[in-house]
Amino acid sequence: MPSRPAPAVLAAVTAGALVALGLAGCAPAPEPGTVTVLNSATDTAEHTRNQKFFDRCARKLGLRVEQLSVPADQVASKALRMASSKSLPDILELDGSELPQFAETSGLRSLEHLGVRTSGFSRSAVKLGSYDGTPYGIARSANSLALYYNPDLLRKAGVEPPRTWDELRAAARKLTRGGTYGLAFSASPNADGVYQFLPFFWSGGGDESRLDGGKGADALRLWKDLVTDGSVSKAVVNWNQQDVNDQFLAGRAAMMINGPWQVPVLAAQKKVDWSVSGIPVPRAGGKAVSPIGGTVMTVPKNEDEARERDAARILNCLNTPRNQLDWGEASNNVPTRTAVARGYAKQNPKLLPFAELVTTARSRTGKVGTHWPAVSDALAGAFQSVLTGGSSPEAALRRAQQRAERAESGE
Repeated sequence: MPSRPAPAVLAAVTAGALVALGLAGCAPAPEPGTVTVLNSATDTAEHTRNQKFFDRCARKLGLRVEQLSVPADQVASKALRMASSKSLPDILELDGSELPQFAETSGLRSLEHLGVRTSGFSRSAVKLGSYDGTPYGIARSANSLALYYNPDLLRKAGVEPPRTWDELRAAARKLTRGGTYGLAFSASPNADGVYQFLPFFWSGGGDESRLDGGKGADALRLWKDLVTDGSVSKAVVNWNQQDVNDQFLAGRAAMMINGPWQVPVLAAQKKVDWSVSGIPVPRAGGKAVSPIGGTVMTVPKNEDEARERDAARILNCLNTPRNQLDWGEASNNVPTRTAVARGYAKQNPKLLPFAELVTTARSRTGKVGTHWPAVSDALAGAFQSVLTGGSSPEAALRRAQQRAERAESGE
């Protein structure tokens, strides 16, 4: 499955375990000429697809690549265990939101040191792989969120794809009929729900470094209004992003918020027509601010510089314009080179909104760095309390800020 935001599993990792990453090397070494990769490509098709691209580069460089794949929510903990036994891989592929926790330990090589080039990449993609302004991870593709809609249902209801929050609320009301809700999104109390809330929170002026800053409440109010109107199912508090897609495909939602990783399933069926437009914004003329998601490939520090050089050669090869475009086509994610992303959009006009968003999207950790897990948990608590407990948006965000501060201080 294409990359999607992974749970913030590092929040519970002890400081001592993280320090181990900075002290450990990659020993004992695999066979000469073999580059090892730890990633989350556990799905057979995804694993095979990854290996095809690794082999394409490895053959050209006279190397071979071996993947060790574990579930996405286990990559970080697996890497820490490998660090403690001094058996880290040559390439560690992390969710972008996890990178700061590892970079902080000084256990990763900077891309500049490795000679891994990011010129021509979107600013969003570079920030996704950076910590304190230094790039440590490279993303060959990225994703974000957009509004999927069923053109047939919108046409029958006389509704145009909404562009503003007012239009979204009005359209969702008109589209809600029979067993079909106007809109579906994920409001689960974890990474999926937070990822889906961020476009509304950020587009409304919300600030993850100060949750109670006064500009994020309108986004919570919009979500609450949609549920209160009956245009969105109350069950969204339990749905992950796959559940949302299932609702859309079953005809139980006329519109949904989701990412490009759903495209293979959508394209493989003929029952429901679908199109994509941008995330609605608070007011006409505004720009949606969405999170950039995806994985970044990093190189843990290694006492064997030759192994680091081989890893860097693989990363540079994977990120040539041709390989990025081919990978984008294969994974339904957007290439991170801006020129390649434009070419990808021309070849996939239906996915143009994703290509546009990825070039302007924001990193979840860009402002708060290693504090993101605490902020994410606090945001999840805020929208859950508004949607299920009747809390006011303002009160929910005040409590969220307090919760984030307590977590950051270790209370």
